[in-house]
Amino acid sequence: MNASDRTPADLLRSALATDPARPLVTFYDDATGERVELSVATFANWVSKTANLLQGDLAAEPGDRLALLLPAHWQSAVWLLACSSVGVSVDIGGDPARADLVVTGPDTLDAARACRGERLALALRPLGGRFPQTPDGFADYAVEVPGQGDRFAPFAPVDPNGPALAVGGTELTAAQVVERARADATDLGLTAPGARLLSGKAYDSWDGLSAGLYAPLAAGSSVVLCRNLDQLSAEGLAKRIESERVTTTA
Repeated sequence: MNASDRTPADLLRSALATDPARPLVTFYDDATGERVELSVATFANWVSKTANLLQGDLAAEPGDRLALLLPAHWQSAVWLLACSSVGVSVDIGGDPARADLVVTGPDTLDAARACRGERLALALRPLGGRFPQTPDGFADYAVEVPGQGDRFAPFAPVDPNGPALAVGGTELTAAQVVERARADATDLGLTAPGARLLSGKAYDSWDGLSAGLYAPLAAGSSVVLCRNLDQLSAEGLAKRIESERVTTTA
């Protein structure tokens, strides 16, 4: 990655310029059997569309706070990078009543209704499917995002020293997220070309976010992100590590 990258969105732009075709996020849900693989280019396209939705339709601005009530999921990773692109600060599992916007999965709709700002819901169905019926008081992400533009340009420059992430009681700027991710990449062994990390950690801690997105992105490597990994047998895990060419696990 580029030494001048100061935000997670910068890291994604560098990855796109370097090798857009390589895998970035491979997602498994072992409760449903879902598998999705996103190249850098495909992931970046989702990020651009989501950032356009966030900045345009939802009128989010740099410094706004978004409560993210989502599990470890490829769409959660998209939202993290979209917020970085706009300059919106993400509060992982944050109080919706204290947020300017909330993005929620199907299991936390009641809590998310405490947000007085824009509310967006994700069904978290395979292939990014929509809700059979849109929950009252929410916009359905799967309905709103497809029509958004494929290219994104922020209305205002994103400050690397502005608030970017709150998780586990710690607040980090965008630059601090990048700095920590680079250090973690070394600690996780993501130093060789083509390194692939398998993570079954939740997105409710820095360790989970770093292993499941930020460190592989900072290292120019990729992540095999597994939800409900405890439902996979030891034999199944071994086969996945082999078939996905995993080089290290978290």
